[in-house]
Amino acid sequence: MAPVYKVAVIQMHPKPMQLEQNFEKAASFIRSASKQNSDLAVLPEYHLLNWVPHDKKFKEACSHWEEYLNKYMNLAKECAINIVPGTIVELHNAGTPTEMLLNVAYFITNKGEIAGRYEKKNLWGDIERLHLTSSSTEPHPVFDTPLGKVGLLICWDLAFPEAFRELITKGAKLIIIPTFWTLSDCSPEGLAINPSSEGLFLDSMLTARCFENTCAIVFANAGGPSGKGYAGLSQVCIPYAGPLVRLGSHAEGMAIVDLDMAVLEHAEKNYQVRHDLARSDWHYEYRHRSPKSRL
Repeated sequence: MAPVYKVAVIQMHPKPMQLEQNFEKAASFIRSASKQNSDLAVLPEYHLLNWVPHDKKFKEACSHWEEYLNKYMNLAKECAINIVPGTIVELHNAGTPTEMLLNVAYFITNKGEIAGRYEKKNLWGDIERLHLTSSSTEPHPVFDTPLGKVGLLICWDLAFPEAFRELITKGAKLIIIPTFWTLSDCSPEGLAINPSSEGLFLDSMLTARCFENTCAIVFANAGGPSGKGYAGLSQVCIPYAGPLVRLGSHAEGMAIVDLDMAVLEHAEKNYQVRHDLARSDWHYEYRHRSPKSRL
């Protein structure tokens, strides 16, 4: 029989530049999830610092990434719980011509070991592209974990079905997406049509991605005070049902739900998506860019 995993999705309002305070809040949620026998806890993107790259102390704060990664590894072992600690922004090669900031998601096992590491590929808008370095053309990795084969994506990666296809063809059935997605990410024109446009985007894409890949998704977004633009909507999604649990658009909190992996096999038997992707004659096996000789 397929396993049932108890998943805790955590929606936080990270206070800008408050590393230790945000970590302690996250750790409190994770300890609570562990006491409720959760197998996995997932935090949002940028949960340690918020996204404030113009703060003059932001880059220095990112230099402490190893300290907090180790704290999460110790916490995972202490609580015997698998953790995806949102994302941690890492400063590498500080003060050199190759200095860079990387936005990184980790899968930490219930034994406190790193099973996987993923650097954000699809950067959002000019502000992320100005400050962060993308993983660019590096392949999307899939990791062997205590929960089976898992893929990690980050925030705007959600918009690209190709990312999911790559993970699915490599065997991932569970895809975890830490996110910092706000309602104000929409353009003024879009907001004039629908002030909740980004919420519609998230709900629609998350459910669609589950169906079109016969996979499960754990989506952890930042939340915050009403009127500040936070989208929230953290959820655990599967085919057929859509969201098994879905947090509100603003508030902090945690939801714990049983994720029955058998549902994915029922959906695959019906839709045969992964089966068709594995065929040698799959007719969508194409390149998105023409060979250089034809450019």
